[in-house]
Amino acid sequence: MQEIAGDTHLQSRVLEDLSDAVNYQRWLADLALPYLGSHPIELGSGIGDYAATWLRTVPRLTVSEADDSRLKGLVERFADDVRVDVRTLFLPTTERAEHSAAVALNVLEHIEDDVAGLRSIGGLLRAGGAVVLIVPAFPAAMSRFDRTIGHFRRYTVASLRGALIAAGLTVERIHYINPIGLMGWFVACRTLRLAPHDGLLVRAYDRMVVPLARRLERSWQPPFGQSVFAVARTPTG
Repeated sequence: MQEIAGDTHLQSRVLEDLSDAVNYQRWLADLALPYLGSHPIELGSGIGDYAATWLRTVPRLTVSEADDSRLKGLVERFADDVRVDVRTLFLPTTERAEHSAAVALNVLEHIEDDVAGLRSIGGLLRAGGAVVLIVPAFPAAMSRFDRTIGHFRRYTVASLRGALIAAGLTVERIHYINPIGLMGWFVACRTLRLAPHDGLLVRAYDRMVVPLARRLERSWQPPFGQSVFAVARTPTG
């Protein structure tokens, strides 16, 4: 069992502050949607915003958290929904399950031994199950804020691909997303040492820039971005 890395109070505050970035959250949720299957598990579910979106489509969903306060919030949020199982989960884990997919959005960077973490995520899936990841991109964008909230690293396509292969997974899809976001992150968090929080700039970016970026990236994969999106599969034989 690994202790939760970083300032968990700050992590929760950022999740709450950015909950109004509805277009951005829907973008990430929709990227994962085609791979969920009949009973996915979300790792590091936070306050449950992505899960609430997926419940419009999937018949059953397991949400998980390692932080006690966020876990309590998940229990309260989904208490009346029989389709949702809420549980504590630390990574890496030795547990085994048969989920159709495991989704970790901005979680893997919090795990010191990411290959061990990925290997244990694979153990939560049935044969051929999908591991769906979004992670922060580019070590050069590593900021004081990253370190404060417990990020051990930022990734490139090559480094994430290497970690997935080392964990025994087969990479199906991997690419950068949101290049404009990377430039904004570098200026705000790396150069000016600010922390992301709800406000006029975040809302303007969410309402004006994110819809445009989504449309562009339907037919174009940018050579860099704020995040790396990846889908990998567990062995089938």
